[in-house]
Amino acid sequence: QVQLVESGGGLVQAGGSLRLSCAASVRTFSRYNMGWFRQAPGKEREFVAAVYWLSGNTRYTSSVKGRFTISRDNAKNTLSLQMNNLKPEDTAVYYCAASAKGRDYYVPDDIDYWGQGTQVTVSS
Repeated sequence: QVQLVESGGGLVQAGGSLRLSCAASVRTFSRYNMGWFRQAPGKEREFVAAVYWLSGNTRYTSSVKGRFTISRDNAKNTLSLQMNNLKPEDTAVYYCAASAKGRDYYVPDDIDYWGQGTQVTVSS
């Protein structure tokens, strides 16, 4: 069983920054591709970013490229998302996600484990 616990959400003004963290309770954390999704009210859950266990490469959805940075620490079983220059349209619940599947772009059906989510609110 894998447990993912997010932290670091909150309220920030547009242009500000937040750092999300995800702590994973799984011995094989280093063998999972890890990522972040988000879901805004009334919208579907969407892919934000991923970091691959084998290559360490990263992927981002186009709307966050250049503003968000995903990283992982396999020694500490943690995943992070540094979010800079936040915009009101980034407001959503952010979910940590783990997948054993390799994909260039993830959809929710690709995910094996989810965190409970953390709220990010960006005011204009």
